[in-house]
Amino acid sequence: MTILSSLGRASRSAPLASKLLLLGTLSGGSLVAYSDSNKKEEEQKQKKKKKKVVVLGTGWAGISFLKDLDISSYDVQVVSPQNYFAFTPLLPSVTCGTVEARSIVESVRNITKKKNGEIELWEADCVKIDPANNKVLCQPVFKDDPEASQEFSLEYDYLIIAVGAQVNTFGTPGVLENCHFLKEVEDAQRIRRGVIDCFEKAVLPGLTEEQRRTKLHFVIVGGGPTGVEFAAELHDFIEEDITKIYPSVKELVKITLIQSGDHILNSFDERISSFAEQKFLRDGIDVLMGMRVMSVSNKDISVKIKSSGEVVSLPHGLILWSTGVGTRPVISDLMEQVGQGGRRVLATNEWLQVKGCENVYAVGDCASIAQRKIMGDIANIFKAADVDNSGTLTEEELQDVVEDINVRYPQVELYLKSKHVRSIKDLLTDSEGNPKKEVDIKAFESALSGVDSQMKSLPATAQVAAQQGSYLAKCFNKMEHCKEHPEGPKRFRTGGHHQFRPFQYKHFGQFAPLGGDQAAAELPGDWVSAGRSTQWLWYSVYASKQVSWRTRALVVSDWTRRYIFGRDSSRI
Repeated sequence: MTILSSLGRASRSAPLASKLLLLGTLSGGSLVAYSDSNKKEEEQKQKKKKKKVVVLGTGWAGISFLKDLDISSYDVQVVSPQNYFAFTPLLPSVTCGTVEARSIVESVRNITKKKNGEIELWEADCVKIDPANNKVLCQPVFKDDPEASQEFSLEYDYLIIAVGAQVNTFGTPGVLENCHFLKEVEDAQRIRRGVIDCFEKAVLPGLTEEQRRTKLHFVIVGGGPTGVEFAAELHDFIEEDITKIYPSVKELVKITLIQSGDHILNSFDERISSFAEQKFLRDGIDVLMGMRVMSVSNKDISVKIKSSGEVVSLPHGLILWSTGVGTRPVISDLMEQVGQGGRRVLATNEWLQVKGCENVYAVGDCASIAQRKIMGDIANIFKAADVDNSGTLTEEELQDVVEDINVRYPQVELYLKSKHVRSIKDLLTDSEGNPKKEVDIKAFESALSGVDSQMKSLPATAQVAAQQGSYLAKCFNKMEHCKEHPEGPKRFRTGGHHQFRPFQYKHFGQFAPLGGDQAAAELPGDWVSAGRSTQWLWYSVYASKQVSWRTRALVVSDWTRRYIFGRDSSRI
């Protein structure tokens, strides 16, 4: 006690350096603890200063945003019903065991753990968005645990909505109760078990041949990429693996693809659509086009032939419904709040900002860009370009705004391509085709009058969602810098410049695997390819696009295993 009192008196009279030395002498860990305490306090203060970013969803858009975001500048919280990212283009391969489910998923925590900072992940569904109070209400997915299923709310400074879309049944009776879907990994696993079940039921004793045929009739509704790829995968699975195990029912299997339009793969080049239809015809896949599904029961599916109006009934063993996407309830509710009621998806501006909300952004399948029409701004563009207020534009004045026009209105570039010209100036010519030295507003308006006809909505694909997520992350990374140094095009209405360049989608092509080691590809430059070589191109592209080296190795090993040993037909 005397020693401690003496040390106390000595410390009070000693200078600061001596006090620290004395503290370190008494206990080597005390100085470290004191330092760590200060460090934690500083980290908490810094965290409070950071803007809160809440991300809803871990699909293509959400993961692309998280991967490219500099989280050292933000306090990031993620809400998603799954704690993993799934490479959805390979879901049709999972349904038949060509690729295992574990091979195409990666933990979100693994993806984000290498970031310079911490991302908090909550495994829950967002059930309500409150833009007026900057809050989201969430429901944990653990409904069987009362303690872990209590709703909670999160506040945000910025909200990123990347929840995707749900299956669109178009209100068709019986679809939800009797059809399979292919949006999630769990869907693919259920389909895989369902296919095996159909064969196991068909070989049971006591069934008539007609009953066996019904059990082995696989129906796919929707002739888009997902439906076509599943039909191709299923055909290969049956031909290469299943019939060897169930030889007694080999001749009873039937695959039917129902399409409401006149062609399958109608979003592709017509040459690819024709190739796919001929390939399916050779493979024995029955393609029924120009038909609309009226209702579905557990035994049959009723379809209406558009040309004659006749309604026919088809017995089935398993149905896959793949006819597009619909709006999630939380998005419908938000649209009502922000004055977008009645729409199919959220409307955003060219910077992916939800219209009616300054700090809410939407990316992926749940949103669509409402592109601004150039004809609505034509007078303001002309006025901004007419620097000397002469009422006409010279070549120099026009040149000063051409780049801003191309960036602000992406439909201009599409229009120029359709006219086979390089620049807006090439549209401003006289009767002999020579460039005009000066143009008035009528000539300017006339030259650009057809531009808005090229406005198109972006497709609901993984490619679009990934590019949007990456673009938005880059905007967030340079948000503070661009407030003082804007990099966007001119504001023709109010003057100045936009903070960022608007989002511009770059199409890198699309693939359609057609089975039998054949695929079709539509690539930029109007290049179309189909056949076995295209299948190997598909392999290389999809392997390179995997989110991690782990999934890349697993997917390639699954493809190799399938070539050597075939697909696994166990019901697991």
